[in-house]
Order: sequence, then structure tokens, then C-alpha cells
Amino acid sequence: MIMADIKPEVLEAVKQQAKEGRIACAAARKLAEEFKVPYRVIGEAADELKIKIHSCELGCF
Repeated sequence: MIMADIKPEVLEAVKQQAKEGRIACAAARKLAEEFKVPYRVIGEAADELKIKIHSCELGCF
């Protein structure tokens, strides 16, 4: 998925939630649920924006 495929409002929400270039996994999941998109869309938005996901409950990040 390229940035053009991700809705601008999703990108903006990820930017708004990110502090110092990082977003908590729980916050990312909440955004996905709010926008009714798969979790991976939020992950891809974060990747495109060069934002790191942290505090993953699964230990992935």
C-alpha cells in the first residue's frame, strides 16, 4: 500500500497521536478501530510517516 491508498484523515490522526515520532501500539489499535480499518493500515501509515510503534503488548515492536 502506498500513501495515496491511505485516507488523508487516517494519516493525520496517526500524526496527531504520535509524540516525538512514536505511537503506542494501543493508540494505533484504537485509531484502527475508530476508522474501521485493519490494524495493518495504521501500521503502514506509521511506516509512511516514519513513525515508530512502541509498547506492543505482543512484544513485536
